[in-house]
Amino acid sequence: MVPFQSLQAYGVTVDAVCPGKKAGDACPTAVHKPIGHQTYAESKGHNFALNASFDEIDAAGYDGLVIPGGRAPEYLAMDEKVLALVRKFSDAKKPIASVCHGQLILAAAGVVRDRTCTAYPAVRPVLVAAGAKWVEADTMKKCVVDGNLVTAAAYDGHPEFISLFVKALGGSVAGADKRILFLCGDYMEDYEVMVPFQALQALGCHVDAVCPDKGPGDKCPTAIHDFEGDQTYSEKPGHDFALNASFDGVDASSYDALVIPGGRAPEYLALNEKVLSLAKGFMDKGKPVASICHGQQILAAAGVLQGRKCTAYPAVKLNVVLGGGTWLEPDPIHRCFTDGNLVTGAAWPAHPEFVAQLMALLGIKVSFA
Repeated sequence: MVPFQSLQAYGVTVDAVCPGKKAGDACPTAVHKPIGHQTYAESKGHNFALNASFDEIDAAGYDGLVIPGGRAPEYLAMDEKVLALVRKFSDAKKPIASVCHGQLILAAAGVVRDRTCTAYPAVRPVLVAAGAKWVEADTMKKCVVDGNLVTAAAYDGHPEFISLFVKALGGSVAGADKRILFLCGDYMEDYEVMVPFQALQALGCHVDAVCPDKGPGDKCPTAIHDFEGDQTYSEKPGHDFALNASFDGVDASSYDALVIPGGRAPEYLALNEKVLSLAKGFMDKGKPVASICHGQQILAAAGVLQGRKCTAYPAVKLNVVLGGGTWLEPDPIHRCFTDGNLVTGAAWPAHPEFVAQLMALLGIKVSFA
């Protein structure tokens, strides 16, 4: 989801396909995270909606290929149609970006011989056997470039991974010398913090994430909120999000923008006077503030929505209206709105518009040759 929505936010047309499925179908995803055992643990993640059909894909119509990791590459590497598609991109020397276990597909397709690459450490034996020049990942942020091939060890490396892929596509970024603050809390929505956080880092922005009563290196558990046919969203445990700055040490004047993720965290953060003062300070100074889903509960409690036009997750309409805001219906759910310095979105499907509109306020532009 992070590369998919980040590239869309930068103005790239992105199609996602899966063998045996068509546009509108969903792929279940997995949450892989270390919890102290000898390997990572897995739990059920979001459902990822495809927007194109595998059987209708013509590689000639695309400029690059991205291969995510997880467990899917294990079986996709046995699909001859998948391998043929990868070979077409490789033969045409088009950019290919593969992360984590995705390199299993590259090995099966026979396109890594004499190529320098990395991957999740457990993939090393396969890549070495396929003739690749293996680079050990000293951290899970490790990325390697060899010509048109970009490889990464894990999702921790998304910022550099995405940045390198954008460059391989002929992209350049202007105006990204910005400092952005994320206001985090326990059980914020997984995607709603990670996608914009890594998307902005990939552009070259300095991004700090803070949480009251926590410091750099501490983690916030996240929640996966998904739409699975019930009357409201479901919730599952998400990734643990690592903070990189201290809330108590925040100097708001040193930041150019504030981002407020949704999830369940805003319910209790809206009771914290220091949080409300921080949000009010950004709004009073006219600095860009981007808030999504339930994040607007904080803005309403801070008293900064009076006379402002905004949206939110539909259940937060009451907070917005009682806070004096003018409600804008999020129809469809990926719709976002900008009112002066304020960007608001309803839920994580809105990330491409959400990030793009914040970029516009900050004067950040991505262009492709």
